[in-house]
Amino acid sequence: MDDLTMTESGTIQALMADLGRRARAASRRVALAGAEDKNAALRAMAACIRTRADAILAANAEDLADAKAKGQTSAFIDRLVLNPERLEAIAQAVESIADLPDPVGRVLARFERPNGLKIERVATPLGVIGVIFESRPNVTADAGALCLKAGNAAILRAGSESFRTSSTIAEAMGEGLEQAGLPADAIRLVPTRDRAAVGAMLSGLDGNLDVIVPRGGKSLVARVQDEARVPVFAHLEGLNHVYVHGAADLEMAKAVVMNAKMRRTGVCGSAETLLVDRACEGTHLEPLVAMLLDAGCAVRGDEAVQAADPRVTPASEEDWRTEYLDAIISARVVDGLDAALAHIETYGSHHTDSIVTDDEAAAERFLAEVDSAIVLHNASTQFADGGEFGFGAEIGIATGRMHARGPVGVEQLTSFKYRIRGTGQTRP
Repeated sequence: MDDLTMTESGTIQALMADLGRRARAASRRVALAGAEDKNAALRAMAACIRTRADAILAANAEDLADAKAKGQTSAFIDRLVLNPERLEAIAQAVESIADLPDPVGRVLARFERPNGLKIERVATPLGVIGVIFESRPNVTADAGALCLKAGNAAILRAGSESFRTSSTIAEAMGEGLEQAGLPADAIRLVPTRDRAAVGAMLSGLDGNLDVIVPRGGKSLVARVQDEARVPVFAHLEGLNHVYVHGAADLEMAKAVVMNAKMRRTGVCGSAETLLVDRACEGTHLEPLVAMLLDAGCAVRGDEAVQAADPRVTPASEEDWRTEYLDAIISARVVDGLDAALAHIETYGSHHTDSIVTDDEAAAERFLAEVDSAIVLHNASTQFADGGEFGFGAEIGIATGRMHARGPVGVEQLTSFKYRIRGTGQTRP
C-alpha cells in the first residue's frame, strides 16, 4: 500500500484533523461497548490478520526490499521482518488480549459520607490514544488491540520503513472491528508517511487526542516529549543499574548480573551499569567482571574495576550516562548503600534498578529510596516487561510520575470518574 499524496488527501493538517474527529466519534461508541463486544472484535481482528496473511507478508516483502536498499542494519531488518510464524504470533497476541479482564467499569474505591452520599471511583477509558512508532510492525496490532480493550480509539503512526506492512495489518483490524459491529475508525493508521503528520499529532488534533505514546529510539521520544501538547506515556532511556550489596550471595549476584546485561542487550530493561559494594569487592568484583568479559561483554570501569581484570577499559564520565543497548557495561565500586543510591539518583533514568543482597533492611531502603518506575530485590532488570508482570501485552514503559508508571497495559490505559448516588441531599 502506498501513502496518500497531497492531491488525494488535501493538506496534511486537514487529513489529520479529519482523522482526529472520526477517532473521537468512534471512541464514544467503543467506550460504551460491553466486554463481550470488545472481545468479539479482538477475535475477529485476529481472524482477519490470518485471512490477510498473504497480503501482509507481500507488503512486508516490499518494506524489506526498501530497507535493504537503504542499507539498514541487520538488527533493524530483524525488527521489521515478518514470516508466517511471526504473523501468527501477532494474531495470537491480539487474541490473548481478549482473554484479559475488562479494565473498564472496575470499582476502584467505594465509600459513604456521613450525609448519606454513596461515592464510587470507577475506571473509564482515556479516549483517543496516539501511538507513534518506528520499525516494528507488530506494534500496530499490539497497540490497537490494547487501546480497544481499554475502551479507547487509537491513531497509529508507523515509521516509513514499516508503512506498507503496518497499513495492511491496520486494514485487517478495521475489517475485524466492522465484522463485530464496532467502528473501523476506532483503530486507524495515519495514511501518509509525511512527517507533518507527526507534528499534527503532537499538537493534539484540535483537542481530539488525549494521550501520546512514542515507541522507538531516543530521538523520537525526545521530540515527542519536547513538542507534545498532550500528556505523554514514555521513557527516554533505560539507564538501569544492578547494585551488588556487601551482603550479596555471589552465585545469585552472578546469575542476576549476567541475565540483566546479556539476556537481550538491546531491550530497555537491560542493565547498563554494575555497582559493586566495597564491602564485597575482594570476593565479588573479580568473578563478576571476568564473567561478563568471558561472555563477550565489554566492561568500562573505574580504577578499582580496572585493577580486577586487565581487559577492562577506563570509564569516562559519559559512560555513567550512556544507554549502550549493546554488550557493553560500565562498572564501579561504591562505598556502601548511600553511595549506590547517590550514583543511581545522579545518573539513572528512573526506569529499572535492582539490588542483590541478603540484607533485608538494605533491600527495603533501596526499594523505598530509589525513585524508579520499577525497583527490584534479588531479580534481573529484564523483568521490566508487561508480560512478566502478568499484564498480558504492554504498549510501552513509562517513567513519568503522573498516571501511568512502569509497564503500560490495559489498566494503565484507563482513567476514572466518580459516581455519586444520593437521596436528595443538598449542600448547606
